[in-house]
Amino acid sequence: MRILGIDPGSVATGYGVVERHGPETAHLAHGTLRPPRGGELPARLAFLHREVARLVALHRPDLVAVERVFAGKSVRSALVLGQARGAVLAALAAAGVPIRELTPQHVKLAVTGEGAAQKSQVQAMVRRLLRLTELPARDAADALAAALCCAEEGRLGALGVRRSRPRGGVAASRRAWSARIVMRRSR
Repeated sequence: MRILGIDPGSVATGYGVVERHGPETAHLAHGTLRPPRGGELPARLAFLHREVARLVALHRPDLVAVERVFAGKSVRSALVLGQARGAVLAALAAAGVPIRELTPQHVKLAVTGEGAAQKSQVQAMVRRLLRLTELPARDAADALAAALCCAEEGRLGALGVRRSRPRGGVAASRRAWSARIVMRRSR
């Protein structure tokens, strides 16, 4: 299964492509889309739409993992981020690709074992899990982490592994699930 991860942004949108073959997940590509600086918002959104459509045509993913919007530094930045995410989702929907939306906390928890992990921790784990020679850029690392999250959940689901609910409620269950993912990949 080929998975495209996307971390939307109006200034920088990260992307990462992984492919799962049985128990192994391989890195295929990653990078950052940067709309022209100083351009008007509609032109930047058109750039994102066009480039995401190009990525889908180039990599032909079976699934796309997109990070959800989190609270921005200001209302304006949150609105612009939401519009960038909308352009990305519109391009994906137009291509007919299945989309899985993930919160940044879920992605961080799955990859690092900590939902409040720093970006540098995500970069380091993505590098380790995918055996990359260099740290990917922060936005690309976030996108690769989203793709890895979906790849691992898909692999475990295909094996018939179900999420257990240990005592302690939903938060404990998420920690246990993520710990299995991190432990499995770091061996």
